Amino acid sequence: MVGNGGRGWYAKVLAAALGVTAVAGLTSFWNAQLGSGEGRPDRGVAAPPATSQGRKAAASVPAGIVHASDAGARGVNITIDDGPDPVWTPEVLRVLRDNGVKATFCMVGTQARAHPDLVKAVVAAGHRLCDHTVSHDVTMDHRSKAYQSEQIMDAERMITEASGGVRPLYYRAPGGAFTPSSRHLAASRGMRPLGWNIDSKDFERPGTDTIVATVKNEISNGPTLLFHDAGGDRSQTVAALRELLPWLKEQGYSFGFPVR
Repeated sequence: MVGNGGRGWYAKVLAAALGVTAVAGLTSFWNAQLGSGEGRPDRGVAAPPATSQGRKAAASVPAGIVHASDAGARGVNITIDDGPDPVWTPEVLRVLRDNGVKATFCMVGTQARAHPDLVKAVVAAGHRLCDHTVSHDVTMDHRSKAYQSEQIMDAERMITEASGGVRPLYYRAPGGAFTPSSRHLAASRGMRPLGWNIDSKDFERPGTDTIVATVKNEISNGPTLLFHDAGGDRSQTVAALRELLPWLKEQGYSFGFPVR
């Protein structure tokens, strides 16, 4: 997800990503013309032993965009986008730990590659990983299939390598810019397309009280909540989570992961 205030930050990320994607461009273009990517090799990343955190060879999952929680009718999914960030990801992890909550972290490939220690910390704390592309290009749905394939698969590789072999279990298109091609490619790689029901609008930094009020007012919209741990000062997000997580428990909600 991205707000207007973050365009400059993402321009820098996109520029950094160009050097990564250019090397893989020719191969990715040819592979993308062959179809959705089912049965493609893992581009040199050996499949580690199986665990619940995704250390197994990718198996296809449904290509529909998921919102539901595996915690049931009163379950909510906390999702954290655009990191990891060396300042704010540790703060978000601390609030989640203090409240006994697990979340899904939708990581930008270049950020994961730059901060592998934080990716490993997210996994070690029991949270799940999500592919959020290499450069967070919100025009993905207007780009070629080859470009979409490159963005998704390069980010998958970066996140898996940074984590020490734990694969992302979900794919979230930047700004919700899904296409049928990108959804089916991600699903063939074992990454369930992941949407959201409540955008906290924390990216715009409207103030902690406004973020909290947005979530409280919209909680009936569905179980998947969107927050951010990168792209600028996320102190309002941290403060809002510190207030919202206990409140959600008081309302009878439990915390889960998006269904796969």
